[in-house]
Amino acid sequence: MLRLLSLLQTHRFWSGGELSERLEVSPRTLRRDVDRLRDLGYDVDAVRGVAGGYQLRAGSNLPPLLLEDEEAVAIAVGLRSTAGGHVGGLEETSVQALTKVIALMPPRLRRRMDALKTQTDALPWSGGPVIDAGVLTGLAQACRDDELVAFDYAAADGTATGRRVEPHRLVNLGRRWYLVAYDRDRQDWRTFRVDRVRGTPQLTGQRFRQRELHGGDAIAFVKTGLRSQPQRHQVRVRLAAPADQVEALMGRWGSVEPISDGDEGECRMTLNTDTLDWPVMILANLDCAFTVEGPAELGELLERVGRRFVRSAAPRG
Repeated sequence: MLRLLSLLQTHRFWSGGELSERLEVSPRTLRRDVDRLRDLGYDVDAVRGVAGGYQLRAGSNLPPLLLEDEEAVAIAVGLRSTAGGHVGGLEETSVQALTKVIALMPPRLRRRMDALKTQTDALPWSGGPVIDAGVLTGLAQACRDDELVAFDYAAADGTATGRRVEPHRLVNLGRRWYLVAYDRDRQDWRTFRVDRVRGTPQLTGQRFRQRELHGGDAIAFVKTGLRSQPQRHQVRVRLAAPADQVEALMGRWGSVEPISDGDEGECRMTLNTDTLDWPVMILANLDCAFTVEGPAELGELLERVGRRFVRSAAPRG
């Protein structure tokens, strides 16, 4: 029956003779197995007669899926990539789906995922700090189940502390993941960068009732916390482009303030960042004139990068 389901999930039309031959069963056994699949919730259409056969209908509900080992690993890899922010708007949903897929994987497939993680190099611009999938999915599970979680956490200065928190929500902002949680020991709400969680979070099995978050919005809570933290650079750039055009590229990584309206309008981009490489990338992708209002280091970096690009693009005799 499982082999039959695997064939039907290609969604092509199979004649009864083809299926009986592939599965090495009688037409009667085939009909019985099709009836069992229907009892499990699979919509299998049947056509009677000499040219009769079977086809799995694409229904409104998603029944249990039968996956080969390679297919399960491929799905987990794709979800992990999406969870890193490579597909806008799907990050949180991908983490939830990844939690379910990895939880159902047998140990041999989990080992394959671990091997893939340790033997893969990430591009510098592929999505910020590398996040351990086990850490991310463990925290997602704790958020979903309202379960107290304990972990070791490294502060910005490298100081390591043990934390016991009531997880509320995971937030993907910019190129980083954050956990919004109520810290039991400090008796207050906190934001934790997931890439600073050390080791594997320990699910305690202790349930709790969710508290009311200040303001009620996890994303707004993280943004407020980030604005209150000192950043190395406060970038301000005036651009000869409409605000909505710049905002579409900026996403959630900064703010855009319109200066004048219209198709030829101007705006000001503000971005707090620890590195100037990211604003250089943003400005390089905007096809408009701009003026750097600060900091001076950004203007100097753009001059160096510009000269290097001009030298590289100059024709050689």
